[in-house]
This record gives sequence, structure tokens and C-alpha cells, in this order.
Amino acid sequence: MKLIYISAVAFVLVAGGAAVMSSRAAAVPAQGQGRESTATVTTRDFVRAVRLSGTVEAVQSTTIAAPRLSGPSSNSLVITRLIRPGTKVRAGDLLVEFDRQTQLQNALDRRAELNDLEQQIRKKEAEARAARARDDSEILQAESGRSRATLEMVKNDMVPRIQAEKNTQALEQAEASLDQLKTTYDLKRTAAQADLRILQIRRDKAENAMRQAETNATRMEVHSPIAGLSVTRSMWKSSGMAEIQEGEEVRAGVPVVDIVNPAMMRIRSRVNQADINDLRVGQPVRVGLDAYPELSFTGRIAQISPLAVTSSLSPKVRNFIVLVDVNGSHPNLMPDLTASLDVELARVPGALVVPRDAVKYDGTQAMVRVRRGQDFQDQPVTIGATSAHEAVVTTGLASGAVVARNVAGR
Repeated sequence: MKLIYISAVAFVLVAGGAAVMSSRAAAVPAQGQGRESTATVTTRDFVRAVRLSGTVEAVQSTTIAAPRLSGPSSNSLVITRLIRPGTKVRAGDLLVEFDRQTQLQNALDRRAELNDLEQQIRKKEAEARAARARDDSEILQAESGRSRATLEMVKNDMVPRIQAEKNTQALEQAEASLDQLKTTYDLKRTAAQADLRILQIRRDKAENAMRQAETNATRMEVHSPIAGLSVTRSMWKSSGMAEIQEGEEVRAGVPVVDIVNPAMMRIRSRVNQADINDLRVGQPVRVGLDAYPELSFTGRIAQISPLAVTSSLSPKVRNFIVLVDVNGSHPNLMPDLTASLDVELARVPGALVVPRDAVKYDGTQAMVRVRRGQDFQDQPVTIGATSAHEAVVTTGLASGAVVARNVAGR
């Protein structure tokens, strides 16, 4: 009897546990069905796009740098006037002015040196004319002496032999003196011309230095070649990078200020080689600024680089440069801001659009789970264009239908 009682109790416990488990199993689908994620099929324009990132830059811009001076001077330049950042400028407005005292002093020194050399040249020319006249006079005197000695030679037959010898020696001396004068005449003219040429070369060099100094003085004022907005550059200082200010010294060639035209902006983007085949010149683009999420602009792809650029992360990764022209302008649309680009690749107007995760496949047949009353039933559909998150249903579904999502794992 005791064994029969124990067996009856065990049977009751097992039967009760099975009933509880079956009730819990029946409750699971009901709870899962209550948490079913759904979406409503809508009719709207379907857009397939690709997301890119880039940097804002000005289409029309110029960089104003400290002028490179002519000549051997390489001293730093002191900024005496500098336009304030953010100022609107017109073409021809003064942007930056440097201290020109050194250049003006250099120009005055070169001019004084030029005047001194010109006086030396005049003096040398006068001395050369006087020396030539003196040499011409000596040659005439030597020719006269030779003529007199020649006349004395006629008397040799009538004068004593000693006097005849003296006359012969006098003629030889006169001819030798004349020959010497004629020989040194051209040498003196050549030497005088060489001395004069040396002074002329020095004069030309001083004149060039003077003109370079005067040109350097005119370069101390830099005017804007275009209209736009001024953006002051930064340079390394003792405390770190900081904006350039008046009174500071900069070396030649250092950028001081940028002038950008805010009415014409573009985005420079690096596109991976896997996405470049989907892009075409003229495709519409939606531009958003990372710093100002509330701003949005339209644009179009203006240029696609035909050559790839090696990525800095890996030499095996290639990127292409894409330029996007931005339509419109805004005070916050400034260079060096990061931007997000949604490039429209395809558009299907008036399409039935469902979430991509609402579509599952039974072999090659696409299916969606459509709500009918309190239950969901599989409905065969035909899928057209798709994107990463949405799909177009061409047949098998009506607008307003409620479909289940996340059906791929069911």
C-alpha cells in the first residue's frame, strides 16, 4: 500500500509539472507576438544614396603671404597693419602692411652709391679725354722732332763727321720715340676703357640694387586681389599655435591671411575605390555640417579625380578625390568644417517602400509578413530597387499594409 501511495503522489507531481510547462510554452508566442515590430507600407519617392564625408573649402580663395624680397636681404618683416579676421573686403582693399623703413633706407643708400659712381664715371671719362689729348700732342711733337732730324741728315755731307753721327743718332732717337708713343697709345686707350667699364658695371649693379630696394618698399603693402572674407592665419609662437597679430615679425613667404569668397563653397571628399563606380558628375548631393546639424544644403558633384590617391592608413587602399559644389551660402558655412554628403544614386518616384528587414526569401521568392487581423501571414511580393535600409515592392502589396520587421531570423 505504501508503494502504491508513493507512486500515486509521483504521478500527480509529474502531471502537474507537465501542465505548467505546457502553459508557459503556449504563453511565449503570445508574448512574442505582442512585441512584434511592425512598419506601415507607404507610397513615396524611393532614393538610393551613399554616405560620404569631406571638408568644406572655398571655390575662390587666395592666400596672402609675407612678400619675398629681391636681393640678398632675408630679414624678418614687422607687421604694422593687419586686417581683422572676419572682415568683408573688396578687390583692392589693404590687407596687411609691413614696416618699410629698412627698405627705404636701403633704397636711399643705393641711390647715393649710384650718384657717386656716376660722378666717378664722368671724372674718369674727362681724365681719359685729357690723357688722349696729351698723347696726341706728344705724338705730334715726336713727328715734328723726327722731321727736324730728317732735315739735319741732309747736311751730313757738308758737316764734320762727328756732327753727321750726331744727326744720325738724333734721327734714330726721334723715330724710336715716335714708335714708342704710337705703340703705347692704343694700350693706354684700352686700359682707360677697361677702368671706365669697371665703373660702369659697378654703376649698373648699384642701379639694380636701388630698383630692387624701391620695389621691395612698394611690396610692403599687400592689397586683396578678390572680394571675400578675411581669415587670419596662425603660426607657431612660444606658447603654441596662435593667430598672427600686428607688431609681430614674420619671415618672407609665411602665410598671413586668407581671403575666401563665402558665396561659392565646395566640399572636398575622399571616396573609397569600392564606391567610386557609383558616382557620376552631376549627381545631386545633400550636404550636412557636422558642427551645425540643423543646417542642410543641396549640391551636385562637380568633379571626380581620374587618378587614385594612396591612403595614409594602408598603401593597398586607394581613394579618389571628389569635389561637390554647394548651392547657396550661410554665415556658418566656412572653410575647414567637416561635412556629411548623401549622394543620390537612384530615385523611384511614387514607389511602395518597405524596410529592408521586413523582406525574407524562400528560395528565390521574396516574402513579407502582412498583418491580417491579429495574426501575420506570409505574402509573396516582387522586389525592385533596394538600398541598405529600404526596398521597393513592385507587386504583391498595397499601400497602408502593416508588415512585420526583423523577419530574417524567424
